[in-house]
Amino acid sequence: MKNMEEIKTVLICGMGAIGSVYANAISEYNNNILSVLVDESRLKKYKTNPPIFNNKTLNLNYITPNSHHLKADLILIATKNNTIDEVLKNIENFVTQDTIILSLLNGLQSEDLLAEKFGSDKILYSYYIGHTSTRNGRNVIHDGVYKTVFGEKDNTNYSKNVIKLKNFFDKTDIPYEIPTDMNYSRWWKFLVNVGYNQASSVLNSSYKYFQNCPKVNDFAIKLMEEAASIAKAEGVKNTQLLIPEVLKVISTMLPETKTSMLQDIDACRPTEIDAFAGYIVTLGKKHNIETHYNRIVYDIIKALEEKNSYTKSCN
Repeated sequence: MKNMEEIKTVLICGMGAIGSVYANAISEYNNNILSVLVDESRLKKYKTNPPIFNNKTLNLNYITPNSHHLKADLILIATKNNTIDEVLKNIENFVTQDTIILSLLNGLQSEDLLAEKFGSDKILYSYYIGHTSTRNGRNVIHDGVYKTVFGEKDNTNYSKNVIKLKNFFDKTDIPYEIPTDMNYSRWWKFLVNVGYNQASSVLNSSYKYFQNCPKVNDFAIKLMEEAASIAKAEGVKNTQLLIPEVLKVISTMLPETKTSMLQDIDACRPTEIDAFAGYIVTLGKKHNIETHYNRIVYDIIKALEEKNSYTKSCN
């Protein structure tokens, strides 16, 4: 009988900067347990030109959404937030009664959407935190500083799924943290995105400007203050600690690196603005809390997206 406390098959959905970090770590442990979910066009591309991580070619096992031969013990979702509807369809053939689904998507909504479709018993809350990856063509460069924060909303006592995933991360040497109050921790990461991803994109600034220019950093803080007020209205505990703890981490980021949203703007890709400022504005209306800064940033980023789309169509 299969040991229900052991993860033996893993499916990764999304081979961007974050997905590559996990694909590399798991393949180094045991490449045979790992499959990467791709569509037909990416399947051809990856077979011809495999992804590269820190100058090492990743020879991975690929699978398409219409396959039925794999049942995954663990599904890691590492796409962009704006692809969640597609992800919900693409992973359904691989979900079993005992599958653990871990969404590393930015924002606060993906777990609820996954739970609605597959059941809350399969979902663990999670996020990725670490130094930013950079991409040079097919080559993703990362310095190895990261961790996966995961768990149930309350981890005073570990659930069966938390223990299974903890044991798997121990075996694969994937750094992790299991906070007691995962709800607070999720909002902390969300404030990082709302403050620094958005401010960096509007100001075209790497981390060094936030670390050395008070007015630049104050703009990110204004965005986070609105989010912290909404977190309190949503019942999150200890919200007075959120911004000071974010500022500690930002001071440790590599000065020359850029946030993922700024990289999207530079590459003329759609951003995750709807999951950040868009979500804050929606919750602000729900709780009758003003969100002036986030409303303005939302409009600016949407304008930049439209400008980038027009530029691409003209080239």
